[in-house]
Amino acid sequence: MKDTIIQKSIRLGILIGTIFGGILGFGLGAITLSLNGMIIGAIIGIVLGILTGILTAYLTVKTAGTTGGVSIGAYTGMAFGAFLGGIIGALIPTSLKMNINTQHMPILDALIMGRFETAVLFSFMLCVLAMIIGAYVSGKNLIPRDLEKK
Repeated sequence: MKDTIIQKSIRLGILIGTIFGGILGFGLGAITLSLNGMIIGAIIGIVLGILTGILTAYLTVKTAGTTGGVSIGAYTGMAFGAFLGGIIGALIPTSLKMNINTQHMPILDALIMGRFETAVLFSFMLCVLAMIIGAYVSGKNLIPRDLEKK
């Protein structure tokens, strides 16, 4: 029984991660004011959404199960998303960040200035994404208690 709930949750996590990851990536890419930036942002968002969806759904099933509720899933997603985003953001090579054409826009320059700033940006964005995934997955898995039974 537990395997089926994990598999269903991972499929749901992938779906939600793909949709919301694409939206978040597209939104971040829109800061560049270029179509290429939006498309690349959406693609990166979808890839990170799939990865985050798989891992967050698995962790949510392990922490919330069928009784944890939406709050447990949301908090699990927040903690895991911040952790994963910090790692991914810190591992982005400096050479890749130097090739990003920011067109001397202060907001983009600030976001890619250093390893710490990039890690904080990714940490925040994946925290938001994983919170959405965790809340949906745990809400879907929740089996309400029957308070009328004694």
